[in-house]
Amino acid sequence: MSIQIRKTLLQVETTLIEGGKAAAAPLKLFAAIAVVKNPWAGKGFVADLKPEIHVGAPVLGELLTKMILDAVGSGEAVEAYGKAAVVGLDGEIEHASALIHTLRFGNHYRQAVGAKSYLAFCNTRGPGNAPIMIPLMDKNDEGRRSHYLTIHTAIPDAPAADEIVVALGASVGGRPHHRIGDRYQDLKDLGQDVANPAGV
Repeated sequence: MSIQIRKTLLQVETTLIEGGKAAAAPLKLFAAIAVVKNPWAGKGFVADLKPEIHVGAPVLGELLTKMILDAVGSGEAVEAYGKAAVVGLDGEIEHASALIHTLRFGNHYRQAVGAKSYLAFCNTRGPGNAPIMIPLMDKNDEGRRSHYLTIHTAIPDAPAADEIVVALGASVGGRPHHRIGDRYQDLKDLGQDVANPAGV
């Protein structure tokens, strides 16, 4: 048993001007994407997803991490990161979640870029050309709002009904003219503790 990969894609987006103003440094966004056969497609309700997770998630984590690192140049250069999966219409949201919400997938990326934060994520269901939304946040500082970003893309022929699109995203840089501050100032203004941001 192995994960069947139909194709991979690499997207690089460079923003030079934002809001009519040149960026001091270009924002570069990277997306590494794999289109895979849904290993649970056509099997009805599968109670135990672990066997397929253990086979497929490490392969995808290693592959997509390498694609990101090759494109960016190094793990150190990655500033923000995230992950996403879109399952085709014959699959469950749980199938999309299964391949990305496991340390067997995410730890490849986390360790390669030396991250402390959890991987921001999105898991959805849709047809071919469905939006692929990869939310990003600073790999070491969850409160650094300048790096709250989203890569938005789509693949015209994926996911097919029996496929899953799995993706990793990265940024080099934050929003070019970020000016909303970080969450720490909000907490200070509200008199709340950084360790208890909801104040509960």
